[in-house]
Amino acid sequence: MHISIIMYTFAANNKHRHTFVLRVNMKRSIMLMATALLMTVATQAQNHNMEVGKNLEIFNTLYSQLDLFYVDSLNPTQTMTAGIKGMLRSLDPYTEYYPEEETKQLEMMLTGKYAGIGALVKYHTRLKRVVIDEPYEGMPAAEVGLKKGDIILSIDDSVMTDKTVNYVSSHLRGDPGTTFVLRVKRPSTNKEMKFRITRRNIKLPELPFYGMRSDSIGYINLNQFTEDCSKEVRRAFVELKHQGAKALIFDLRSNGGGSEMEAVNTVNIWVPQKQKVVENRGKVAQASRTYETRLEPVDTLMPVVVLVNGETASASEITSGALQDLDRAVILGTRTYGKGLVQVPLDLPYHANVKITTSKYYIPSGRCIQAINYNRQTGAAYTEHIPDSLTRVFHTLGGREVRDGGGIKPDIEVKNDTMPNIAYYLSAGGLDSTEVMFDYVVDYITRHEQIAAPADFHLTDADWQEFCQRVVDSGFTYDNLSHKQFDELVRMAKFEGYYEETRDLFDALKQKLHHDVGTELNRHRDSIQKMIEMDIIGAYYYQRGSLEASLDGDKQLQEAERLLKNPEEYRRILAPVR
Repeated sequence: MHISIIMYTFAANNKHRHTFVLRVNMKRSIMLMATALLMTVATQAQNHNMEVGKNLEIFNTLYSQLDLFYVDSLNPTQTMTAGIKGMLRSLDPYTEYYPEEETKQLEMMLTGKYAGIGALVKYHTRLKRVVIDEPYEGMPAAEVGLKKGDIILSIDDSVMTDKTVNYVSSHLRGDPGTTFVLRVKRPSTNKEMKFRITRRNIKLPELPFYGMRSDSIGYINLNQFTEDCSKEVRRAFVELKHQGAKALIFDLRSNGGGSEMEAVNTVNIWVPQKQKVVENRGKVAQASRTYETRLEPVDTLMPVVVLVNGETASASEITSGALQDLDRAVILGTRTYGKGLVQVPLDLPYHANVKITTSKYYIPSGRCIQAINYNRQTGAAYTEHIPDSLTRVFHTLGGREVRDGGGIKPDIEVKNDTMPNIAYYLSAGGLDSTEVMFDYVVDYITRHEQIAAPADFHLTDADWQEFCQRVVDSGFTYDNLSHKQFDELVRMAKFEGYYEETRDLFDALKQKLHHDVGTELNRHRDSIQKMIEMDIIGAYYYQRGSLEASLDGDKQLQEAERLLKNPEEYRRILAPVR
């Protein structure tokens, strides 16, 4: 406004004088604006630092008063750790603190490696003991002969019969090269057995299975983006090409992510050099970085379908999202998780660590697929799921529309069959802690030294009937969701005053909703039998076997194969927009 007035005042006078005065006033105005801005920023920074100092002083004083006056002695480590974790809970769920005793957990998360025996353990609720659930192929547990169902009694001289899963797991792990004696009880013989086991570095299998499907279609399953996993994917892909693969299904379902650099290197297998895959944008310069492909690709033309679901997250979304944005693959399945945040591990004093969210990432189209806004500005911590109506349109390399927020939306949406309620409880244990499915599998593998190959193994009708009878005889019960809804409906009817006049209808509906376990088992036989078969196969052929068996009847996989057998349809989906 000041400049406009000066321009008007001198418009009728000397032109050069007008220009000079205008420039002087513009220069002065800019200097004043810059000075005011710097003062505002400085004031805000000063206020921020004052708030930090004030609250740190309050925190220190509070702890000192607690330590002095609290009725019991404080455990400094426990109290401070709780305080730190409480502070981080006010941020986002991915910013986490790891005290010294938990740093190995962070290392395993980043590398997929730990030192131990290589076996999953679980708590058997009926036995009230920790048992071996799944030995890993080629690892110490499998090599010494541990089997599914073995009850862990002691580790060296430490008794484990009244301990939690976390306690037992921590004692099974240790420094590589150390040896201990594991005493177990084998249910099939009811005998106690001793095993001398030497711990070694265990790397969880990131590629549990890959192989050829029908019609020259290769298949690779990647379950985590750990250190060097891209090299394993590259090696598997080259091997499949040598076996005659003309198309590929890349399975990222339930892959929770991991290393961002490994995601970039995985994309590089099918994308040329110097192609931007992901850009990180943070508050500080160190957190902002652009990642491009660096290596020669293996194949930039082979048709690729990437399978995703609601548990496909983080680095998996970078991979699938980049391949979608670059029109290099068709994404098939259901919408992904929507984690567009990047974490960096930082060292703290006394060997502690913290994993901090430092930036958001943006895939080649320029979109960020973060689905949840962790709003912390108002002082009230809450999460807000970004609705589809507020997402923005971006475009792939060929001009196809894609959107930010809410994860990666597949090019072809195919929902997989949901697990029946009874199947979930059979797998996890019933309401009365009846782990009848686990026990049946343990008994089955005891009676059968060998079984057919994963793709050919099936329970017989007699096996199924035996299992059903065991379930019924065990008194197995489960949480019937329709009963919960019915009880809520009755409660509302009584509250609103029309229950008495419709009581007969409610009684009739209750009878209809009554579930018979035997009937429910046969109604959902396909799903339940498949779960049992996969569990049995895993005991003989480990993860690769159970995963291979799970592909039989997989709706999303079948749709991917159908698409790859129809090259015209595949090309039409990825065709540039004209």
